[in-house]
Amino acid sequence: MSKQLNDFQLTANFNLKEFQCKHCGQVKISPKLVNTLQALRNLLNKPIKITSGFRCATHNKNVGGAKNSYHMQGLATDVVIEGVDYEELVDTCFNLGFTGIGVYKDQGFMHLDVRPGKPVRFR
Repeated sequence: MSKQLNDFQLTANFNLKEFQCKHCGQVKISPKLVNTLQALRNLLNKPIKITSGFRCATHNKNVGGAKNSYHMQGLATDVVIEGVDYEELVDTCFNLGFTGIGVYKDQGFMHLDVRPGKPVRFR
């Protein structure tokens, strides 16, 4: 059986297919985002599950994403990390190089991105 198109390792713990659009399978992902996620994974020594990576315009609209979402540019991901308090991770994430951080405690995930400009914390 042949390998799936997007099935290859980007870092020790992240595969390109984890970031592909759930609607169409396309993928565009920033190396800076992946490398910063790997640094967080190494620091925590815990798996990080990607729940939303790249989004095509259709998928972004379907999930209610922002009109100019960083997910559509390959600069953002939503993650689940079991056994951590996301609020306690915010400063660590900024120090590692994430520039956009959203904590969705009620929904059980954290948004991380590497947008240009000044760091932003929301939610």
